[in-house]
Amino acid sequence: MESMLLFNYNTKKNMEMKKIIIIISILVGQFLYFTSCGDSFLKQEKTNAYSTQYFETEDGIISLATSLYGNIRWNFGYEWAYGITQYGVDEFTMGADNTSECWNTYDARFGPSDLTTATGAANANCPPVSGLWDQMYFGIASANLIIANANKVSNEDVRNKCLGEAYFMRGYNYYRLFANYGAVPIIDKPLGGVVRNFKRASEEETMALIVSDLDQAHNLLPADRWRGIGTWTKYTAAHFLAKALLHRASERNDSWNGNYKSADLDRCISLCDEVIAACPLENDYWDIFARWTGIDCALEGSKEVLMSAQNNANSSTQGRYGNRTAHMFTPAFDGSITTKFVCRGAFIGGKDFQRCRPTEYNYSTYDNVNDARLWKSFRTVYYTNNVAAGLPAGVNAPAPALGDEAIIFILNKKNYSGFINNPDATFGFWYAPAPICTYVNPETNKWVPAAMPLYLNGQYTTFTYSAVGVNLFAGLNKTRDGSASSADADATYRDVVMARTGETVLIKAEAQVRKNDFSGAIATVNLLRKRAQWKEGEDRELYVDGSISFVKNSLYTTNGNYTRAGNASPAPTFTYQQWFKNSNPGYGVLKDASGNDYLGKNSYYLSTGIPKTTAASNLQISSYTALPPEDEAILSKLGCSGDYDRMLNFIFDERTRELNGEWNRWEELSRAGLLIRRTKAFNPEAAPNISEKHILRPIPQTFIDGLLNDDGSNLTPDQQKALQNPGY
Repeated sequence: MESMLLFNYNTKKNMEMKKIIIIISILVGQFLYFTSCGDSFLKQEKTNAYSTQYFETEDGIISLATSLYGNIRWNFGYEWAYGITQYGVDEFTMGADNTSECWNTYDARFGPSDLTTATGAANANCPPVSGLWDQMYFGIASANLIIANANKVSNEDVRNKCLGEAYFMRGYNYYRLFANYGAVPIIDKPLGGVVRNFKRASEEETMALIVSDLDQAHNLLPADRWRGIGTWTKYTAAHFLAKALLHRASERNDSWNGNYKSADLDRCISLCDEVIAACPLENDYWDIFARWTGIDCALEGSKEVLMSAQNNANSSTQGRYGNRTAHMFTPAFDGSITTKFVCRGAFIGGKDFQRCRPTEYNYSTYDNVNDARLWKSFRTVYYTNNVAAGLPAGVNAPAPALGDEAIIFILNKKNYSGFINNPDATFGFWYAPAPICTYVNPETNKWVPAAMPLYLNGQYTTFTYSAVGVNLFAGLNKTRDGSASSADADATYRDVVMARTGETVLIKAEAQVRKNDFSGAIATVNLLRKRAQWKEGEDRELYVDGSISFVKNSLYTTNGNYTRAGNASPAPTFTYQQWFKNSNPGYGVLKDASGNDYLGKNSYYLSTGIPKTTAASNLQISSYTALPPEDEAILSKLGCSGDYDRMLNFIFDERTRELNGEWNRWEELSRAGLLIRRTKAFNPEAAPNISEKHILRPIPQTFIDGLLNDDGSNLTPDQQKALQNPGY
């Protein structure tokens, strides 16, 4: 291999860059005996110790630097991503599938040992406690090899890029470890042979290494995306360095962080300003997630995206260990108990896995009239793609035809019920055992097989729309992907956004709150709220998500007939062209002023009751003493008092609106000392069991059991207990 081959990416297309990065990541991972999540940290260190000779050469170091990008892809395969980051918090709770239940309920099954079916797991897919621990240390071992041998790379520019990526990977992985487990063993050089006497560093020492590594990465990494889409730049490092400094200044570290706080917050704000200036916000919230038109589309190259896990259609990246996130936020749209009006298909953009159901708190944070982020983040309408026979008794309205509304989620406020056309209408499903839906949409005068408002008679009712194994809710759309290889593909192909400038803005605002600059924090948050406003001339009823990538994919039709392979009967009765034409009236004409295509319509006017309008809206906050009514209701339920407490919790409400479902909620609540308070208030399934010990995850028992004393003797029970986090 030519030493410079992997670094000559500026002459290649982004698709080629991504393909090379992913393939080399996999090949190098295999060469290093890259193990599954169930294998122990100790085993990985042992195998790495016997696999390093090639990676002490110039070509090996360059290959290993490329492979680092593969380490972050682990987060989004199988069931790990949502279980570790989205469960057991205020924003999401469990849908009908209980694969990762203990991560949400904090029940007695959640502890240091990986849960199996023999010890109470619902199935073999429950995320292991050791998973994150093992994979982060695997990436750290690779980074240590690069740092230790970088002097063997003769070209200074290449050497600095290798080092920058290695320091970033090590700093990022230690940040994830610290965020979840607290103080951890520090391994900052390659290990020789089998080492079994690791000691936990202090919290202060662990955080010092994180800050130092990310600082090094910030200094060494270039500003440009020299590898193409997904490259870690100095602004990626700046963002995570700002996060690390904010973490060190946060409540979880109050017992020792006093000497750091002031300087950390000042530098945090400075770093955020650097990122915001160099990587500006997109003008439209649609352009971060929703207008995903296919693999390597323009959306994936957004300047706002600072870090993403790379995926494409290469067969090596597919399967259950590829990107499965498209399926985690979808409701049970595929009514499999009896007759069906909506059948599973790749064109829907995700299978109905119903893992993450938004809580009442989640929906309630939005101003449903003026905040476009609600309508650009959630799918509220599914169209009929299979006509089932029969109308419910008492319904005197036409049944839906192909392309008509089959499922409508009405995101109303507690005091609004104007969507009820017939006061005697029943809301719910089209099948037993739930009450049969008799709702007639006043906009179309047609019966809707399933219609569900958030509130009826002032009571939150969404959680009641469920049956055995089925849960219906308006699901988050940020991961939708219509380009999958089939209706039943486990993995999808789009990149996963892991950090973006929208979060950088909120990091800055929180740092300002911590400096008691409340007016400054409001001015910073208003940058995001300005983008979230409806623009003059914008049609508030139009909707789009990554399902539109289906229309650019020819894998699914034969002579115009859509093939629904792998699903149970009944088979659909439509051609793809027929359904898409009906459910997307005027497709190719249904565009906004900028020429952007849309998928269909949402339930905006049913949910709000306001007259149709294309006027601009206003979300600007004039003062920290006059927060929006949505926030005041939340702050009241939390019992917040004093400007600091109110503003800190307001920032976390704004994080929900801006960063909903973006893979870091548990870590953020934990560091800010808000995990228990907000989870108890807003997650009924988690509230009974969550306690102080859950601010940290348990240290994996697989790691502790493998340790020995320096003299080779086994650890005593007291020594093992001292290594474990309190309460486990």
